This record gives sequence, structure tokens and C-alpha cells, in this order.
Amino acid sequence: MSELNIGVLGIQGAYEKHALSIALAGANAEIIKYREQLDQIDGLILPGGESTTMSKMMGFRIDYKDILAFAEKKPVFGTCAGLILLGKGIDDPRIHQFELMDVSVARNAYGSQKDSFIDNLTLVFDKENPFHAVFIRAPQIENIGDDICVLATCNNTPVLIESNLYLGASFHPELTPDLRIHKYFIQKIMEVKNGKTPKSA
Repeated sequence: MSELNIGVLGIQGAYEKHALSIALAGANAEIIKYREQLDQIDGLILPGGESTTMSKMMGFRIDYKDILAFAEKKPVFGTCAGLILLGKGIDDPRIHQFELMDVSVARNAYGSQKDSFIDNLTLVFDKENPFHAVFIRAPQIENIGDDICVLATCNNTPVLIESNLYLGASFHPELTPDLRIHKYFIQKIMEVKNGKTPKSA
């Protein structure tokens, strides 16, 4: 997998942990801070952080339109705040959503920092082994479109979803040593790079 270059948007948030997970999963990881770097990567992760701050910082070295153009052809994975940016329906002018996934998300719906928790999730693509998911000020997925595939739920609410080129998680998979979700994203990138239509689990 070492021929794959996967970027992690590095303008704000928990991007270093994602880069480490990608490297441990067998691909090359690059922190993306400049628009020119997008030409060198095969997939992109939008990390957790603060969605309002991330929106505000776009436009200096890397712009909203640059990422949107990239996402038209290559896979993107959004976690926590990254999921908010991938979705739509946030009634907050400070947040600039890409609206790449037909999903509406409520910010901080699982509570504040002190309400953080870990729950065992059943992954559709590996049902035998639970995934210990870390939820920190997590957004909640409220409505999903017909093209959305649910890969995991928490209390009957979707928390890991997929559509076409995109993957979204309410939680932080980079905060565990379990690499299965990052490997799943890598597989999606490999399919696209090899000219195949990515298959949902």
C-alpha cells in the first residue's frame, strides 16, 4: 500500500493522530496545509477539531473550493468536525459545509467535553470484533439520504456512514490502536485509484 499518499487536512484539529494511523495502516501520510499539496495525494481526511475554526481558516493557504474540487474525484473521510463539514443542514453562518454527503448533522449533540464516552460498535464489514469508539463533543447524525450506507450505529443512531467516494464518522477512530476503519478508507482509495467504483460494505 506504500504507493498510496493520503493527506490529512492540517489547518486545525487532531490531524497528527490520523497521520500516524494512516502510516501504521501501511500508506504514506501527509499533513495538508497548502492547496498545491492536494495534487500529490490520493485521498483526504478531514479531522476532528472545531468546525467553526476550520471553516474560518480556509481561504489562506488552502481554500474551500480547492477541497471541493479534489473531492469531486477522490475519496474524503470526515471524522467528528470533519463529518460536519462533509454534511449539510447546519444553521450556523460561521460553518462552511461541503454538502458532499446527503446527511444532516447536529453539532455537539452527545454533550460537552465532560460527556465524552467510549462505546463498542459493531462494524458492518467486521461484525465479529467490536470497535471501541471514542466520542468527544460528538456530532449526531439526524437524517440520511437514500444513497447513504450505515456502517455502524450507537443506540440505533448512525455513527459511521458511507456514500460513493465519502466516509464519515461521529467519533474519533484515530484515538484507538484499532486501524480497521482507516484500512477500510485506504481500500476505498485503492479502488478509486485503480479505476473501480468504490463498493460499500
